[in-house]
Amino acid sequence: MTDPLILCAKTDGVVQLTLNRPQKRNALTREMLAELLARLNEIAGLADVRCVVLAANGPVFCAGMDLAQMQETSALPDAAKVWRGDTQLYHDVVLALFQLSMPTLAVVQGGAVAGGLGLVLACDLVLAADSAIFSLPEPKRGITAAIVTPLLVHRTGPAGAALLLLSGAAIDARRAQQIGICQTVVEPAQLDASADELVQSVLAGAPGALAITKRQLRATTAGNLAAQLAQSADVSAQARETPEAREGLAAFLEKRPPAWSVRQS
Repeated sequence: MTDPLILCAKTDGVVQLTLNRPQKRNALTREMLAELLARLNEIAGLADVRCVVLAANGPVFCAGMDLAQMQETSALPDAAKVWRGDTQLYHDVVLALFQLSMPTLAVVQGGAVAGGLGLVLACDLVLAADSAIFSLPEPKRGITAAIVTPLLVHRTGPAGAALLLLSGAAIDARRAQQIGICQTVVEPAQLDASADELVQSVLAGAPGALAITKRQLRATTAGNLAAQLAQSADVSAQARETPEAREGLAAFLEKRPPAWSVRQS
């Protein structure tokens, strides 16, 4: 019997969802995303849930999409249709997480990369170990972080977003805190205790007042984020269908530099 891809534990009004594919750095497969979406939809309908914690087993929070599965998809005769389904699924997960009525907390250790960073950005609060790393290397793979982009701009503004989106550089937790990706950074040994402390601080608030506060935050700052995410799903799917995407994914899996051709106007 295989282990669940998403662990779910509920205690005293707190639900912890844990990415549970540590042997693959919690890389996101469509099966994993479908399981996560089902859990989020269940939580959205539970009146006694007051806080949701998103965590991960193993040394890496999430390495992003499973690139081996992406390459397998590229060889399918109906690859374009499957790409659309995969990007829509990721969009649905991110939107479901972002729209939960109760406060959400991401607890990040190791790397939060590509689609993994998108999950982090969809949470209200982000607690990171000072050893955590954040990056969006998609252009180096010939694809784009389209769905993550609205969430990133929402958190950091255009300047911070451009740093990650265009350079592909990995930044540490302290730099991520400076540009707004995470609010709190602690030593790795303090991560669990700090998460518990932050959750207890959230639970001290009245559930109804917190839900109203979240709605007001979204109304004040998020603008048309839902519409932007929907449009971004189309962009993401289209980017996966290009020759650059095929070359970038192949180069990454073959551990060689990609051979980019000159961009055509």
